[in-house]
Amino acid sequence: MPSKLDAFNKRVCACTRCPRLAEYVASFQDNDGYWARPVPGFGDPRAKLLVLGLAPGAHGANRTGRPFTGDGAGAFLYRALHAIGCATASESVDVDDGLILKGAYISNAVRCVPPENRPTGAEVVACTPWLEEELALLSELRVIVALGKIAHDTLLRYAKTRGAVRRMADHKFAHGAVHEIPGLPVLVDTYHSSRYNVNVGTLTWPMFRDVFEKAAGLTSGRFLGRSE
Repeated sequence: MPSKLDAFNKRVCACTRCPRLAEYVASFQDNDGYWARPVPGFGDPRAKLLVLGLAPGAHGANRTGRPFTGDGAGAFLYRALHAIGCATASESVDVDDGLILKGAYISNAVRCVPPENRPTGAEVVACTPWLEEELALLSELRVIVALGKIAHDTLLRYAKTRGAVRRMADHKFAHGAVHEIPGLPVLVDTYHSSRYNVNVGTLTWPMFRDVFEKAAGLTSGRFLGRSE
């Protein structure tokens, strides 16, 4: 029997609430083998760690149907999750590659690939109810790693609507920053693991690894995905 999370992700995949994004996603449907739909989250329903990115890549998740899979943006991410014991492999190539996440879940602030990888503010807001519902379903979360400022701001806006944050300016985005927000998992920031950030040196592997080691330590003091 499908779980509540499975049913949720099925509804995500059918979403067309943003006309510009729906039209752009549909433009990939003639590409042989492309997923070309909103991309659902991926991972362990009992995850303690959520990794929140920006949006699917045009020729990565939009092609494969799995977040951060099939393009350069996922190279650091799955390597880091493997390093802290949350992934059975250090590379995510295809949905049929056998990779399993243990104690971790990956999602995006925007579920559809946006033109030029730039969703509008209105599109981010329109997609936030999916995140709100997803957070409720991932009931064992302790830590959220935000990949980049848009993911960080999306979580803070959600927290503000719940009255957990008075001013977003009190929780400024900074690589490696840790934010404790009442009623929500601990928020940890990192620069996005995009190929551009890596190529220009904004983000290095040691910097990224350190953030995920910090996130693991912010759970129960043991690495995520291992027995407690």
